[in-house]
Amino acid sequence: MKVFLVVLLALAMAGTLGVLFAGLIGLVRGNEPARSNALMRWRVVMQGAALLIFLLLLSLLRS
Repeated sequence: MKVFLVVLLALAMAGTLGVLFAGLIGLVRGNEPARSNALMRWRVVMQGAALLIFLLLLSLLRS
């Protein structure tokens, strides 16, 4: 279970980084603001998921 959560956490962190860079690249290129806003919302969702997985992993490691 712990290994699964570590892998899931790594994927969530990589996803967050990928969405962040996609949003930044779109912002620099001057793409439509709606797409950039949607990407930044997805970034927040991915960060939240990574944080929840991290907290779950910490709670499992403490016990």
